[in-house]
Amino acid sequence: MLSKILSSEDCAACKFCCSFRRKSLWETPIFSEKQKNLLEKKYPHAVFKPAAKNSYTVNLDDAYKTDDPEEEAACPFLDSERGCILDSDEKPFDCSIWPLRACRKDGALKVMLENTCPAINRVPFERVREFVIGDGIAKKILEEAEKNPDMLKDFNQEYLIIE
Repeated sequence: MLSKILSSEDCAACKFCCSFRRKSLWETPIFSEKQKNLLEKKYPHAVFKPAAKNSYTVNLDDAYKTDDPEEEAACPFLDSERGCILDSDEKPFDCSIWPLRACRKDGALKVMLENTCPAINRVPFERVREFVIGDGIAKKILEEAEKNPDMLKDFNQEYLIIE
């Protein structure tokens, strides 16, 4: 979704969004039950766990080698050479919009920018904001968040508000 402002080469080289510190497992993407069932058949090595009533996330518990909260574990769909192995129709919405997030702030749904993405930090914020609003991405994110509230992330003071 963000390929007009983020190069696939930058993303493939970085893979920051595809590994998760033990202390930030809330960042793991949300999968629908349908996605989970299809991916379990196609990728038997992937293990899921419930995230909410009708959604799932990858279970990384066995991927960690220590109890260090800073230790990172890669998504089971990350190939160190090729990047994400999921087809675009298999990717969870969270992954397709990264580093954007849907959050609830002061009771309202908001589109936020997760500013820990190294590649997005090289793009001027106003350019990101104009693109996300102008290309209708913000509207798509808010519509998806209405349909799937499990994808909402907790508001973080460090996020930048897009809309």
